[in-house]
Amino acid sequence: MKKTFYLLLIMTVLSTALMADENPFFKPFDTEFGTPSFDKIKIEHYEPAFDEAINQHKLEIDAIIANTEHPTFENTIVAMEHSGGMMNRVASVFFNLSSAESNDEMMLISQRLSPKLSEHSNNINLNEKLFNKIKSVYDVRNNSGLNNEQIRLVEKYYEQFENSGATLSDSDKDIYRQLSMDLSKATLEFGQNNLKETNKFEMLITNKDELTGLPESVLEAAVAKAKAKEKKGWLFDLSAPSYLGFMKYSNNRDLREKLYMAYNTKSVMGGEFDNQENITKIVNTRLQIAKLLGYNSYADYVLKNRMAKDKDAVYDLLNNLAEAYSVTAHQEVKDVATFARNLEGKDIEIQPWDWSYYSDKLKDEKFDLNDEMTRPYFELENVKKGVFGLATDLFGITFKKNSNIPVYHPEVEAFEVNDSNGDFLAILFTDFHPRDGKRAGAWMTSYKDQYVKDGIDSRPHISIVMNFTRPTDTKPALLTFDEVETFLHEFGHALHGMLAKATYESLSGTSVYRDFVELPSQIMENWLVEKEYLDKFAFHYETGEKMPADLVQKIIDAANYNTGYMCLRQLSFGYLDMTWHTLTDEFSGDVREFERSAMERVKLLPVPESTAMSTSFSHIFAGGYAAGYYSYKWAEVLDADAFSLFMKNGLFDKETAKSFRENILEKGNTEDPMVLYKKFRGQDATINALLERNGVK
Repeated sequence: MKKTFYLLLIMTVLSTALMADENPFFKPFDTEFGTPSFDKIKIEHYEPAFDEAINQHKLEIDAIIANTEHPTFENTIVAMEHSGGMMNRVASVFFNLSSAESNDEMMLISQRLSPKLSEHSNNINLNEKLFNKIKSVYDVRNNSGLNNEQIRLVEKYYEQFENSGATLSDSDKDIYRQLSMDLSKATLEFGQNNLKETNKFEMLITNKDELTGLPESVLEAAVAKAKAKEKKGWLFDLSAPSYLGFMKYSNNRDLREKLYMAYNTKSVMGGEFDNQENITKIVNTRLQIAKLLGYNSYADYVLKNRMAKDKDAVYDLLNNLAEAYSVTAHQEVKDVATFARNLEGKDIEIQPWDWSYYSDKLKDEKFDLNDEMTRPYFELENVKKGVFGLATDLFGITFKKNSNIPVYHPEVEAFEVNDSNGDFLAILFTDFHPRDGKRAGAWMTSYKDQYVKDGIDSRPHISIVMNFTRPTDTKPALLTFDEVETFLHEFGHALHGMLAKATYESLSGTSVYRDFVELPSQIMENWLVEKEYLDKFAFHYETGEKMPADLVQKIIDAANYNTGYMCLRQLSFGYLDMTWHTLTDEFSGDVREFERSAMERVKLLPVPESTAMSTSFSHIFAGGYAAGYYSYKWAEVLDADAFSLFMKNGLFDKETAKSFRENILEKGNTEDPMVLYKKFRGQDATINALLERNGVK
């Protein structure tokens, strides 16, 4: 019997050793900068790696619990902070690629992993002995000789455990375990349904007469899509460049309606990818968790750890902005409706599928400006130089492409980022174009965040992922103004990650309050309507000539076009999010009716009966913005106020940029965000700068 046991033990050890040799996740990545070994990672590596990562993390946590010494910052909090290294390595790659380069097998793995990872997380967060050690350090944090960052880390761990049910009774902990697993499964399924529903729709047009109004750039992209699917004609789908281009330019109202309805009825029309049941599960499970933890609503639970602090502050912001922008927004809608009637020579009621089309034509008439006029000056390679160059002008950092760094798709590029003194700062991955395996939208993420350990500053690996216009057979990728703005936005998040200068990874980079994280991203968008900046990179892709001064002026003049409409549209998403998450009783109604009621105050256009936004609202139902979508407007108030200092001191003023870097970008979550903001700005932010910027009185 003993002999058999030792044989099995030897076989297990040998098997683990073999897996470690073959599986790149079993040890730190063997690459120049420690970036993921994308060239060696195979789909069959993920599940064994997750199993081993869970085992390793469990052993590390058990060692902290078993330590008989009195709990201290070092043997408890720092030990927690440095645990889970393999888990971070595996999870960062898997979940990032689940968004950027997914497939059916990855989705199935996600479904199998979800309960395992939820159970593992709960086993840690609900461990009474571990929590008692953390609480012991927390209770004496202010008189233990800890610095501000260390105190903040202690508080972060305590709040994480408290928010995850550590103070509950044993029976309530069991309930919490089940609820958190149910929530994880429902949010995962929501996101996968949304991706599948997006990918399944195609509109193939073979009659050229149905394509009137569409510019050459949109047509070429549609031909390329059709060719890629081995089809003849012009193929349109629900990816951003395809959808937005068609809605803005197509003269065919019936086809605009068809495409609009496909986009806005995603996962709400029944069938295998319907998300209505998932929404009910998600909001009710979140409410149950909140009430279990002693809160009246999920928003109450979430907002206590935000700049806003409570739902009253959020509604104050939404209501104040709604009041300030409402008159302007309704006038803008009237102007577009009047223009449409005059253009068509008949009475026409503006529908949602008409808005982009007629509002763009009115913009063209008022300012003689449309995307096709600016596209030739926004060639992707030039835009990259312009975006990277802005960081060089402001902060002195430089970017050098490194083709030796492994990437997860041939279209992805990797850059070494260095500081003004030549010190290595970060690796930046860029991924620009739509693919079937990539979810919609644009985002910044990381494969490794910055931290300091054993005196060594471990620098981050950051990625920005987008869905921009592809190159065609005859033209390079020529971006719209909105796409360039999105690039700057995500790059702002990337700077927040790349310039991080914290000691602890949990407080580093973008690990800040949700309503503060959008400040570094949104402030970057301000430069795009400044002539001094556009002159640095907006060159014609064929002639190399600068964007003409009159065209730059048109961009500046049109910067506030439909700003009221855009504000109320954004507020509608914030109201919808808050209405879902301020529920105090479980939801059992109709998703569409609930949504219409939530957004009624800021409704500007008719809402077709069958449409719904909630069923594809991944930000709040599959992402991290639940009870937090207001943060875009909250941060917009901050970014307008912050940028006004650059406007006062100089667009590329080095001292202002230095202060923004040192007080905002480097600090992460090492201090309270309002303290950091005041250190940079010298005062509280008000909505005045935003109203002035938007020309709203």
